[in-house]
Amino acid sequence: MPFKLRTASPDDIPAIIRLQEQIWEPTYRSILAPDQIAYMFTMMYSPEALQEQMTTRGHTFVLLEIEHDDQAPELRGFAAFSAYRPDDKSFKLHKIYVLPATQGSGLGRALLTEVENRCRAKGGEELLLNVNRYNKARTFYEKVGFRVVGEEDIAIGPYWMNDYSMSKSLVDQSAHNSASV
Repeated sequence: MPFKLRTASPDDIPAIIRLQEQIWEPTYRSILAPDQIAYMFTMMYSPEALQEQMTTRGHTFVLLEIEHDDQAPELRGFAAFSAYRPDDKSFKLHKIYVLPATQGSGLGRALLTEVENRCRAKGGEELLLNVNRYNKARTFYEKVGFRVVGEEDIAIGPYWMNDYSMSKSLVDQSAHNSASV
């Protein structure tokens, strides 16, 4: 299925919210209580929160759209990332989601590859992320080269997120090894 990847702007916020309304609850219903899901969704995906992430916090949102011959592109997933610390070669993947019906189709991998390429283009050597310890997405991250480097318990309002910290090198090891020979 043909798709395109593009950088989101604040004009895309309503579409991101509509997409997350289809993704958020099915993704977390088996690991979080309904009130925590509702709280976190409101905190992270209100128009104001997304605007702040895009404009103040420096998060780049990448949209994955399926192209149709005679219709407008259809948003199927997105990711958001930023530099981890100023003057650092580490980047943080804050979000990556695709519609549940498209999981396993390769769209998530394509979206992640785009994020990795954009981080490398900015001098990135490492991509970091957090994933809930009970989220099955951990398996996906491990398949694409991430490794668990720690555990974190993060307070979000009155709730706790119990996460694994994961890391992936963005340095091409074969190029690095041949350069050192």
